[in-house]
Amino acid sequence: MKNKAFNSIKTQVSSLLVVTLLLGACGESGKKENVENDKSSANATSSVTIKGSDTVLPLAQQQAERYMAKNSGASLTVVGGGTGVGLSALQEGTTDIAMASRGLKTEEKLKLKGAKIDTRETLIAYDALSIIVHPKNNVSQLTREQLESIFTGKVTNWKEVGGNDEKIVAYSRETSSGTYEFFKEHVLDKKNYANNILMMPATGSIVQSVSQTTGAIGYIGLAYESNQVKSLKVSYDQGKTFVAPSMESAKDKTYPISRPLFFFYNATSESKVKPFIDYVLSDEGQKTVQETGYIPLSK
Repeated sequence: MKNKAFNSIKTQVSSLLVVTLLLGACGESGKKENVENDKSSANATSSVTIKGSDTVLPLAQQQAERYMAKNSGASLTVVGGGTGVGLSALQEGTTDIAMASRGLKTEEKLKLKGAKIDTRETLIAYDALSIIVHPKNNVSQLTREQLESIFTGKVTNWKEVGGNDEKIVAYSRETSSGTYEFFKEHVLDKKNYANNILMMPATGSIVQSVSQTTGAIGYIGLAYESNQVKSLKVSYDQGKTFVAPSMESAKDKTYPISRPLFFFYNATSESKVKPFIDYVLSDEGQKTVQETGYIPLSK
């Protein structure tokens, strides 16, 4: 985790986490800070619900906190649960913005169209996917092929990939997660997960489980990294070069497992959500992207 403030937020993350961030009032002193803030308040989103990807959740929380600090009267509710959960909520009209760690599937596009949702897509940042193990695990790097073998059940003991004689305990996100889908497509080469993979409801749960199990392995967004787990270097050229996940390697595209992050919303809600989305895309918002451990958009 990149800073103390973010660490505090991360510990609150779970599939059932509902963080309601209300700025009842910044106080009279805040209202008088400057004319610019007063102007922003006039355009502030009154009440917006944001739901979906646990990967995007910490970033959306930070953005919402800072946006509301600048816009008195604005109220944003940020809820996790997974990309699929957010997109279902958008279809049902129970969220204004769906957070997603992958693009829309064909069937999701059809469902949204069927629900008469005129879906708008906004790219807000990029993320690198880290492969994590217990800190005492002596394995420090794996090829994509080895990862595929572990998560599809062909390799079940760490000694088969250079580690100790210990059973591998693999953790994954649930099927509603965009990270689950991304990992299956880009790391497992679209092969199915093994039946004995342990599915976790939230990314924070994977970090906790891996930190408590010496034979564990899992995958998380870069922003969730902590000293409780160890990140592995990864090779996508059959072992010729291994690259560690980091802000720098994701930016220069040498780290192979990175992905775009999105907001989706209904065009009919654009006037309501656009002020917040514009803030996320602003220089200030993109600075927050980097400060919270994600990769900002290139300009």
